[in-house]
Amino acid sequence: MEEKKQNISLPDNAYRELKAGEEYKPLMPANTTPAEVTPYSVGMGVLMAVIFSAAAAFLGLKVGQVFEAAIPIAIIAVGMGTALGKKNMLGQNVIIQSIGASSGVIVAGAIFTLPALYILGLEAQFYQIFLSSLLGGVLGIVLLIPFRKYFVKEMHGKYPFPEATATTEVLVSGEKGGSQAKLLAVAGLIGGLYDFAISTFGAWTEVVSTRICAFGAMCADKFKVVFSINTGAAVLGLGYIIGLKYAVIITAGSCLVWFLIVPLIGSVMPDAAALTPESIFTDYGRPIGIGGIAMAGLIGIIRQAGIIRQAVGLAVSELTNKKGGEATVVERTQRDLPMKTILSILIAALITTLVFFHFGLLGNAMQSIIALLIVFVIAFLFTTVAANAIAIVGSNPVSGMTLMTLILSSLVLVSIGLNGTAGMTAALIIGGVVCTALSMAGGFITDLKIGYWLGTTPRKQEGWKFLGTVVSAATVAGVMLVLNDTYGFTGENALVAPQANAMAAVIQPLMTGGSTPWILYFMGAVLALVLTAIGVPALAFSLGMFIPMYLNAPLVVGGLIAWFVSSRSKDEALNKARFDRGTLIASGFIAGGALMGVISAVLKFAGAEWYMTDWAASKGAEWLGLVMYILIAVYMAWHTMRAKKEE
Repeated sequence: MEEKKQNISLPDNAYRELKAGEEYKPLMPANTTPAEVTPYSVGMGVLMAVIFSAAAAFLGLKVGQVFEAAIPIAIIAVGMGTALGKKNMLGQNVIIQSIGASSGVIVAGAIFTLPALYILGLEAQFYQIFLSSLLGGVLGIVLLIPFRKYFVKEMHGKYPFPEATATTEVLVSGEKGGSQAKLLAVAGLIGGLYDFAISTFGAWTEVVSTRICAFGAMCADKFKVVFSINTGAAVLGLGYIIGLKYAVIITAGSCLVWFLIVPLIGSVMPDAAALTPESIFTDYGRPIGIGGIAMAGLIGIIRQAGIIRQAVGLAVSELTNKKGGEATVVERTQRDLPMKTILSILIAALITTLVFFHFGLLGNAMQSIIALLIVFVIAFLFTTVAANAIAIVGSNPVSGMTLMTLILSSLVLVSIGLNGTAGMTAALIIGGVVCTALSMAGGFITDLKIGYWLGTTPRKQEGWKFLGTVVSAATVAGVMLVLNDTYGFTGENALVAPQANAMAAVIQPLMTGGSTPWILYFMGAVLALVLTAIGVPALAFSLGMFIPMYLNAPLVVGGLIAWFVSSRSKDEALNKARFDRGTLIASGFIAGGALMGVISAVLKFAGAEWYMTDWAASKGAEWLGLVMYILIAVYMAWHTMRAKKEE
């Protein structure tokens, strides 16, 4: 049995582009029937969805930390299967992870928008929060399924899928055992403890900037030029998996904002002395990034018009095909839910949304229909953007897209006579549905890519994802009401809810009269057009403008390590062995960081006051942070270079 386990490994072409005529054969081949949907896998998946929905909602609102649930759930699934002595768990673990991971995406969609209702002094009932999350999640699933084949199969090797890679490595290593599982566990432990020391104790500074020295501080104050980098192990691992190409493009977006736009605005603003580079970035740089993301999304939609037409054509042909026997000739690993089922669910979800908007929110038929159109059009158009972003950087710019949704929906609602408190409530609920749909689309493409690499049956992932969505939506709604009653979202000792506060700040002037930075959105949109014209991926670049510099710069460091270790030898087989070992170590860093992030947030919530605030803010902690970061990067490169061809 042990001999058989040792042969479990991803094919050589799992992470690279396929050569002409080459085919990817997953770990569980199409001609096999692995155990996938069982009472154990469904029960564990639902349990994970409940636990992680509650934990993510509590911690995201109370502490302000939003963590990704997919990787910790995969670790727990592997650990539980091993502890219970279960065999052939790979297919079941994918289902557990897929159902359970609904928690993180539903929570992100809900807590980014819906607490703004309380912040603005508006009422929010259980059914409003539940239906907003549920309908958004369902729309995200059904709108993404027609694009599954394009993103996970046709674009194989073209996108890095960092989070899916890390989760897949966890699942494969857990099934395989042996040296790979040990390597992943050691990397996870080192990366996890490293990040835990930062987040729980403040042992050294998490973000090191050029303010560390007197010259850098002078540049930041006088010229508004500052460079910063996150010293965490998880972000370093993310950069390794993303690779040098995309890391450089993303960070180029950051450099444009931080080294050109921020200093330029800082030099012409009349009250520039009172502004920090960070505040200029928030007020001017980020809106340009939002405009770029929106335009990159539209460009992507135009470019993928053929894929969209293909999906619509498939729907029409299936609806008019009375034989219904086509699914039998499709191999198991490419079998989606029937298009008739997808369209039926989509129509049912849209009708339910219309009824919800009319009877539970607006009470006006015309306004309800317009609100439904806003939801459907924006969710449909930006589904591919969310999936693209996750495929490239593993991070969904859902808050930026939701901000754009709130602005557009507010303008439309005001134009049809809906403003004030009723308008704000409607816009935020609409925003909640769209935000959850986009969050689900981005998260679900990760699940489907994991399933593609391993050989899961897509229709089983797709069908059972709805159960995870229902459970997560109900849990989030309950937790949010309890948190509001216990802590509240305004006043002293209120919940942090940073994203919802930002949404509330944007929507209030729109509904009560105020200004919107249209010129900045327009600048970002024009820049995206120029980038596309010269062949630079506009979405990746715009993400760099939207996401802070300190989170993008480490991606280049990780990408440089990936390039270095995979190009030192003239022996291609050795280069590949080193790169694969590095992928496992990077996955361990991400997994360890994700798991310890949850533990750290739980400890903070429980009242553990171990963080050394004064020390963490000192220059000594910053210098130590720089030293520790260099050490962890050198360790990663050294450990990766130890790979041998026979591994």
